[in-house]
Amino acid sequence: MPLDRAALKARAKEVIATSNPRVITVGLVYLVISIVLSALSARVMSVNISESEAMNYLRYAADGNYEYALKYAETMQPPAAAYAINFLLSLLSGVVGAGFIIFLLNTVRNRQPCFENLLDGFGFWWKIILLNLLQDLLIGLWSLLLIVPGIIAHYRYSQALYILIDDPSKSPLQCLRESSALMDGHKKELFTLDLSFIGWYLLGMIPYLGYAAQVWSVPYIAMTKALFYETLTGSNVWSYTPDYPA
Repeated sequence: MPLDRAALKARAKEVIATSNPRVITVGLVYLVISIVLSALSARVMSVNISESEAMNYLRYAADGNYEYALKYAETMQPPAAAYAINFLLSLLSGVVGAGFIIFLLNTVRNRQPCFENLLDGFGFWWKIILLNLLQDLLIGLWSLLLIVPGIIAHYRYSQALYILIDDPSKSPLQCLRESSALMDGHKKELFTLDLSFIGWYLLGMIPYLGYAAQVWSVPYIAMTKALFYETLTGSNVWSYTPDYPA
């Protein structure tokens, strides 16, 4: 049975409006953490070069001394430690992202959601990291064929993190296999759901204004996808009655 995209989005708005603590507030904390981690990553990977160094590089290139220009450019690259720190920051971001999903699922299930849920992913952080790495690897391998197989793989494994959150005793590979089975016949539905958010995605990319848009769009899109997962697993998302704020 096809999932009702419009009904899921309407239900997401209803849950957000009646949640306690507010999904928007917790989403804002998550967004701030994500922005800080992203800023740290950008800072670590930044290259501080002077105007004279930049001019030297351009002069070598203009003179046709490409080999020396490339060697000169290599000296301006971030050190190996910067790549390692950047990698660790990306892993940390993935664990906190899992914590936000835990909060969303607890909210829609009336399981005492709280701000501390953002840190719950650290209870099985190594499985989250391994799952993310395996998922990226599989999607990357499929993308080597053509872009379409890569997109299909993305949606095939899209529910793996939710499955792991529901049962951390499962292995990452098991979660990927179960996601593939769960998404059988539903990949197009999730793809269409993503397309319906294209305006929010584009708005979120606008400098400065995008951050304001993401205060709503990040919780809204994430909650809709959490409800999508709940529906796939047979839960009646319309039977939940989230607690109203005190």
